[in-house]
Amino acid sequence: MSGLTTGRAVFLVARREFTNRVRTKAFVWGTAAILAVLAGYVLLQAVLFDDAGRDRVALNGQATVLAEPLARTAASFGRELELVDVADPVDGEARVRSGDLDALVTGAPDALRVVVRESLGEQLRSSIDLIVKQQVLNAQLAEAGLDPADVARNVERAGVDVVVLERPDDQSGRRLAIGLVIAALLYYSLLVYGTMVAQGVVEEKSSRVVEILLATLRPWQLLLGKVVGLGAVGLLQLALIGGGGLVLAGASGVVDVAGVAGGALATGLLWYLLGFFLYATVFAAAASLVSRQEELQSVLTPISTAIVVAFVVGINLMISDPTGSAVTVLSMLPPFAPILMPGRMAMGVAPTWQVLLAVALALAAVAAITWLGGKVYANAVLRTGARVRLRDVLR
Repeated sequence: MSGLTTGRAVFLVARREFTNRVRTKAFVWGTAAILAVLAGYVLLQAVLFDDAGRDRVALNGQATVLAEPLARTAASFGRELELVDVADPVDGEARVRSGDLDALVTGAPDALRVVVRESLGEQLRSSIDLIVKQQVLNAQLAEAGLDPADVARNVERAGVDVVVLERPDDQSGRRLAIGLVIAALLYYSLLVYGTMVAQGVVEEKSSRVVEILLATLRPWQLLLGKVVGLGAVGLLQLALIGGGGLVLAGASGVVDVAGVAGGALATGLLWYLLGFFLYATVFAAAASLVSRQEELQSVLTPISTAIVVAFVVGINLMISDPTGSAVTVLSMLPPFAPILMPGRMAMGVAPTWQVLLAVALALAAVAAITWLGGKVYANAVLRTGARVRLRDVLR
């Protein structure tokens, strides 16, 4: 092995790390568990989006004549009504109480009575109120000797000219859901596989395997191979989870697979690579400072905290205001960009210049961290015993 080229050496280390990890039960069952959770989430979204704009309303007695105008009025408010006739008001109330119906409408057209379980939705209330007012108005017009139909046509012709400055985004809710899912997956991958790199470094150091490896490899080759191999494992898992999510989302009709979701997965994979090389190198360098697994957590806590803060703060900012100054600035800074920027991109609120700036800063940070982390790793990985101080290995 003394004649190994740099590329061959890195490849062999990366292949060893990759094959060892993907064959473990933890990888297989962990991926399956995440896919199961994602499937449940997608199905829940499908149910929520399917029911979000629909009401099931029962009509009884004289109110049945209002079925067509009520459905037409509700549609003008963006609601879809499923109207059913019930012969017995008591049976109708029982079905409302059980949740089978959203509302029961009874009474004369100009004095309707609505029965609901807990509350009446604002749009459905407005639809019913408008129907009642129309019935009263028709009665008043008839008493005054006017034809309600002629008056209605004249009123319908009157209107305002609406000028739309920005095209409405009817996918905004789904974009938000996709952005949050992408951010959560990247958070999980960076934290789990970064920690895995650190654990592998300590295992090799404590068992003295690293001394054998460094007899034929340079420290930076071993570090790069380890990062590439485990990064490929994380990328494979992310692709499996993302691909499975796309299939489920497309089959359930939650999102447009070829549009929003497909682009979000592609950008998510790109940002995973940038984020992993950034954080994994730091994880590996930090782990080389200690020789036992018991000491590992103390050096990893600051790094893990940065990832957790990026996720928690970023998610809250994206939910409240994805275009705000705080989340915009954070999404362009290297420690936070791998988690926040792909989420904002999925939501369609990140301009091209912000994305390019974030990528450039991330690449610069990866280069700087790789150089610094490689130096720390090379100087500390062969030192056993007590924890090595960072300032000592940087001299």
